[in-house]
Amino acid sequence: MHRPPLARSTRRLGVLTATALAVAVATAVPAAAHAEVEAEGARALDQNVELTFSAESESSSAGITKLEVILPKGIDPADVTYEEGPRGWKFAATDRGYTVSGPELAVGQDVEYEVTVRQLPDAKSLVFKTLQSYSDGTVDRWIELDDSGGDGHGHGHPAPRLDLKPAAPGAKLVSPTPTPSPADAPSTAAPSENPGAEKTPAASAKPAADDTDDGLPPAVPVGIGAAVLLLGGGLWWWRSRRGGSA
Repeated sequence: MHRPPLARSTRRLGVLTATALAVAVATAVPAAAHAEVEAEGARALDQNVELTFSAESESSSAGITKLEVILPKGIDPADVTYEEGPRGWKFAATDRGYTVSGPELAVGQDVEYEVTVRQLPDAKSLVFKTLQSYSDGTVDRWIELDDSGGDGHGHGHPAPRLDLKPAAPGAKLVSPTPTPSPADAPSTAAPSENPGAEKTPAASAKPAADDTDDGLPPAVPVGIGAAVLLLGGGLWWWRSRRGGSA
């Protein structure tokens, strides 16, 4: 039986529509969440660089409460200054980086905050591994160095990466803790507890007189001894003469 052209065209259109829908469903993927860091035009060895971090929520039942960042080599926690972030959130340095945390955000709300780094290291890129905590205790670990841990569609957890331009001509690494020159170094001698004592002349090195001589000069006892001897000799001579006369 001969089919009318309209019916044949309608059937063909239905087949094409179904095929297109199946392909769309098979290739459709949910939007991938990311944690990122940005600093427009950042170069190696730049100073006082403002970094903007953002982390997207992956939970449909809990809000974000904390971000912990592990700093790359060349940036110390003391070199990072917190600028702004979610209301009520605070910055705290750790032994390997810092945390930014505060009251639970609304479910599905992303996080964005800014910090200033004293100086960027001399590197081509910087990786800021980040642990993202939720109010229910779950943690998103943005620590992968590439997408190898994902599903092939960028659905892994790559760490925020900042690519740097080459350092500007003449740029130098600033010492984090300037060391004082020897001339500026403070004296190591202990200060005197009594400043006035420094103006007092030193005591004479001459030893004090022995307590047994009552403070008399040595010549006085010698003179007394000589007088006693003379007196005794005179008395002996006088008795001798008197005895001879008798």
